[in-house]
Amino acid sequence: MQQGARARVPAVQALLELLSSMRFAISLLTVLAIASIIGTVVQQNEPANAYLNQFGQFWEPVFARMGLYSVYGAGWFVAILAFLVLSTMLCIIRQAAPMLREMRGFHEHAREISLRLFAHYASLVPTLPPEARRSAVTDYLAGTGFRFRIDERADGALIAARQGSAGRIGYFFAHAAIVLICAGGLLDGDLPLALHMYFGGKAPTSGNRPVADIPASARLGPDNWSYRGNVYIPEGGSADFAVLNIDDGVLLQSLPFEVALKRFHIDHYETGMPRRFASDLVLTDAESGQRFERTLEVNKPLTYRGVTLFQSGFDDGGSLLRFTVRDLAPGAHPPYPFSGEVGARIPLETLGYAYTLEITGFRPINVENMAASAPGGGFESFFGFGGGANAQGGKKPRNLGPSYTFKLRDAAGQAREFTNYMLPVEIDGRWYLYSGVRASQMEPFSYLRIPLDGEAGVDAWFAIRQLFFDPARRAALAARFAARNLDGDDGALRARLEEAAGHTLILFADGGFAAISEFIEKSIPEAERERSGAAFLQIIQGLTWDAWMMVREQAGQAALEPGEAHAPFVRDALIALADSGRYGAPFYLQLNAYEQRQATILQATRSPGKPLVYSGALLLALGVFGMLYIRERRLFVLLKNNETLVAMSSNRKTIDLDETFARHRDALAAALGDAAVKH
Repeated sequence: MQQGARARVPAVQALLELLSSMRFAISLLTVLAIASIIGTVVQQNEPANAYLNQFGQFWEPVFARMGLYSVYGAGWFVAILAFLVLSTMLCIIRQAAPMLREMRGFHEHAREISLRLFAHYASLVPTLPPEARRSAVTDYLAGTGFRFRIDERADGALIAARQGSAGRIGYFFAHAAIVLICAGGLLDGDLPLALHMYFGGKAPTSGNRPVADIPASARLGPDNWSYRGNVYIPEGGSADFAVLNIDDGVLLQSLPFEVALKRFHIDHYETGMPRRFASDLVLTDAESGQRFERTLEVNKPLTYRGVTLFQSGFDDGGSLLRFTVRDLAPGAHPPYPFSGEVGARIPLETLGYAYTLEITGFRPINVENMAASAPGGGFESFFGFGGGANAQGGKKPRNLGPSYTFKLRDAAGQAREFTNYMLPVEIDGRWYLYSGVRASQMEPFSYLRIPLDGEAGVDAWFAIRQLFFDPARRAALAARFAARNLDGDDGALRARLEEAAGHTLILFADGGFAAISEFIEKSIPEAERERSGAAFLQIIQGLTWDAWMMVREQAGQAALEPGEAHAPFVRDALIALADSGRYGAPFYLQLNAYEQRQATILQATRSPGKPLVYSGALLLALGVFGMLYIRERRLFVLLKNNETLVAMSSNRKTIDLDETFARHRDALAAALGDAAVKH
């Protein structure tokens, strides 16, 4: 039994020596530094789709298991931080006694041979009697701020002096600062919340449910002493809880007060970036009912009842949007009004669509660079047709006005995302309505450009599209095209042209230019393909013109003469018709009016570790100052009958040590009246 106990003692000592060693602490600091770099380079707490798009299907789950998307809350990071605190505390305990002895000691028992081995020493030839020399040395040391002790010896006396030993306290301050800062980080991190969840039986729940349906197991009381969450408040609304995002779920943290948003203010730069945003808040104490108002701005937090509120951001608070629904299905009914709030999920079965409309966002200001030099640099025609927004380089910011985003989700849960602009955009003298679409958030938006004619706005293009895509109306359009191009000619030839025009309309409606190209490659010999392609293009352009004229006639507008003045609209309309076949929505939502409602996003934090971190920062500054600027000097004067030996040592070799020793040596030589100096 005793042998086993004795065997365990060296093992425990070895473990304590490892934990308190400088190498172990430096290793932990190195790992923490690398982790901090990762946490800086990799954006933290982003949606999973963003990481999947950035790292791919193989590395994204690997990095997720390693906790790289939330480094500072990962278990291994917290464990390393805890070990660093333990290692530093053990190091302080282990080094405290020896260092305190070193600080208090004078080394008055140093041997003469050791003094002669110092890098800085000198031998003076005495001229004064021993007692006068001792008095002169002690007077000089006292006058220059040295503390000293005298060791009487058989052949003389050794006066051991020290100065600046308090600088060693910087070592304790610096190490204590590490302990305080790391301990504060642990208290303000995810560790207290994880312990609270474990011992309190709490578990996150899905955030896609009303607040009233959140179970008690996902609610934390106001007595929780460490947390960091977001508070979302629309204008005119209030909240008494913060939302804590935990993995894929949420916890509701009750606040000791209710906070209401009276009004949200936002100013913008010319670039469209927010210049200032602030919230006019009303806080009501949950216990006393006391109310007070405060305006919260960025970098001007508010602390009340131990909870600090920061102005974190802003969002839409449920703006009311009023639309015109333009049905894209063949033979559709006329446009009709529709309205919805941002954040709403609206089933569309009653309107005849097997989709759910999710209005996800609204922006009243959109400043874009309209001087793009390449198709990908600014606004882009849908699926790459057309080219860039502007061929000029440089910067040309323009406010394009309001825009909104929405999703159409089918019965299988698959969704496409759209972003539509309310106002037409002028590009090279022509006007368009822009509508962006993408299949997932990992893709950029591609834009459908709907051209406006000079009189009917976008009504003309939508009417042209109905003629192109409605099988019941294609025959009339093909007949008009054939009659215009072969008026008075042979009826059989006109019938063939009408048939060719009808076939072209069918191909175009099925797949746009790609379907026509595929038909040419499969059905026409290679030698005739170029000529046939030009013929098909002339036919489809002519059909577009005739459709436009039919639309004008139906609207009671005068017919136009063909020419270059109207060619840009025909070309833009044809490109938009081809692109709209792959738009992915059965209708187009045109925004007509809106009633904006802002919302503020606050960050609510309770940070018990903040005083520790601030205290640690202060101690670290004092410790670094003490170690760098308070220099320890030890001066030894050995008084012998026929010699005075002067030696100096320092805990750090500095560039001024030679000059300092020379100054003390010469001053002592002058005080002692010594005739010569030997080295």
